[in-house]
Amino acid sequence: MQTFRHGAAVWGVACPQRPSRVAGLSMAGFRVGDLHELRMVPHPSVTLLLEFGAGAPVLDSASGQQRGCVVAGPGLGSGGAVRARGQNVACVQVRLSPVIARAILGASPAELDGAVVPLGDLWGREASRIRERLGDAPSWQDRFALTDALLARRYEAGPPVDPEVARAWHRIVGSRGLTRIDGLAAEVGWSRKRLWSRFRSQLGLPPKHAAKLVRFDHAAHRLAAGESAARVAADTGYADQSHLHRDVRAFTGSTPATVAGEPFLAVDDLAWPGRGATAGP
Repeated sequence: MQTFRHGAAVWGVACPQRPSRVAGLSMAGFRVGDLHELRMVPHPSVTLLLEFGAGAPVLDSASGQQRGCVVAGPGLGSGGAVRARGQNVACVQVRLSPVIARAILGASPAELDGAVVPLGDLWGREASRIRERLGDAPSWQDRFALTDALLARRYEAGPPVDPEVARAWHRIVGSRGLTRIDGLAAEVGWSRKRLWSRFRSQLGLPPKHAAKLVRFDHAAHRLAAGESAARVAADTGYADQSHLHRDVRAFTGSTPATVAGEPFLAVDDLAWPGRGATAGP
């Protein structure tokens, strides 16, 4: 486990030694003695938070407080509305490409309706069993292996998304959100109405919003790396710096300067080397 320091906060961060057997799935482990009001910055993946141990992590959102193992669709924290806090927090955080999320969750991300949902609502007793097994595991690598085995089993048994939907998602991610959305339907051989409907119902967000979220994620990480807002706006497809500012405000409720210092982004290079979670299978 490595140590991440951000101001007065000190986190323990663990990474799997081997990649997941499921393409589009990545994970990291966190142990934090005092987690104080961490703003969740939107990310283009479905998020699973598998907590364990004696701590009491809490997610505060517009829909109320959630404790225990939870799941949220792409864009968790939009508008700066979700914050995490707690004492002696220990968890495995999993990022799922929306392309594989339906099979693993047993429900479309669209059914989450933008909310943070207790994992038990989707998995029943399996959610409490994985929590217990994570707590009993002797090491982080054992926890990652347990999590990966469970998610791989669920993925293999679950329904895939339409190939056309997957292709459209990969085009959006591969272009970092800059592909022409109006041309996606023609590329996959569907009508615009059919693609928009299937994309939204299977991945949890419409194509245009998906592209905005992917573009924002790329821009936010460049801001966190210390690049100027003007440079980031010019390089990531925004019309100008004001356009970037509006997008950052919409996604986080704050300014580019504030986002640049967010620990949620600063820890990514340590916890998610390569940040390949949105690539999908």
